[in-house]
Amino acid sequence: MKKEWPELNYQAYADTVKLVHLWTQIIGKIRLRKMPWLNHSWHVSLYVSPRGFTTGSIPAGLGLFEIEFDFINHLLHFRTSAASGVKIPLQSQTVAQFYQQVFDQLEQLQIHVDIHAAPNEMDPAILFAEDHRPQTYNPEQMTKLWEAFVCIHKVFLKFRAGFVGKCSPVHLFWGAFDLAVTRFSGRSAPEHPGGMPNMPLKVMQEAYSHEVSSAGFWPGGDDFPQPVFYSYCYPTPEAFSKQPVQPEQAFYSDDLGEFFLSYNDVQSSDDPDATLMSFLESTYKAAADTGNWDPKLEVDYSEYDSK
Repeated sequence: MKKEWPELNYQAYADTVKLVHLWTQIIGKIRLRKMPWLNHSWHVSLYVSPRGFTTGSIPAGLGLFEIEFDFINHLLHFRTSAASGVKIPLQSQTVAQFYQQVFDQLEQLQIHVDIHAAPNEMDPAILFAEDHRPQTYNPEQMTKLWEAFVCIHKVFLKFRAGFVGKCSPVHLFWGAFDLAVTRFSGRSAPEHPGGMPNMPLKVMQEAYSHEVSSAGFWPGGDDFPQPVFYSYCYPTPEAFSKQPVQPEQAFYSDDLGEFFLSYNDVQSSDDPDATLMSFLESTYKAAADTGNWDPKLEVDYSEYDSK
């Protein structure tokens, strides 16, 4: 894999990412049903792996299983602790075909699961088994996008390490298809009003039951056709939007209530890792300063790096 951050063009991978988004919803819902509930829905997310996206270990019977998207060889792997495993190709096909293949393989492995078989946080929410729309999968574009996720994941891990309080894993939420990391102040938050399409209100309210500062990466969509980084806090202090953030290309959207930074501004900078880190740290500071977070929650472990 190339070491430099790849150039991304939303129009080039738009069809592919829309399809993979739906695929991850199917796989993510399998993890949701088989895992015990974890605070803020952390049990449902996927993770960036050395080959693609993975569910990690999921309980099944007396053992464990894992489902992994391989964006190098473009396969979906099913592995179990019983040493059995199967795989299906990732290719242009309808969502209904993919859905059927996934559950055929699970049955072959004697893994039984029922899911809510329609997308969340999407509108319209067509039943997976009835989604026969033609779809396009471009392997080269998906590999390039995954390479970007790998680069971002490493910076997010470093940012996550600078916080001693409660903090989420670096994980991929398949609802909106964004890679995110979230810090918590430790205080309860006002009840969230909800508002996401096809998302139960009680799930949204549990996800935002405590004060958060959250940052992430989103590869884009039809209404926002470019890959971007975002940062927001909940609840949102009035002065949050007025805080100085870095780099200079970062901006605040009054409509969405978040800070944004274009992926292309990061990728084209002299030091993409440092540029992204400046965005993560300065937007967190904006949330922490205006929300009166405890400054002792931030830590510096650099003295341990060489030991």
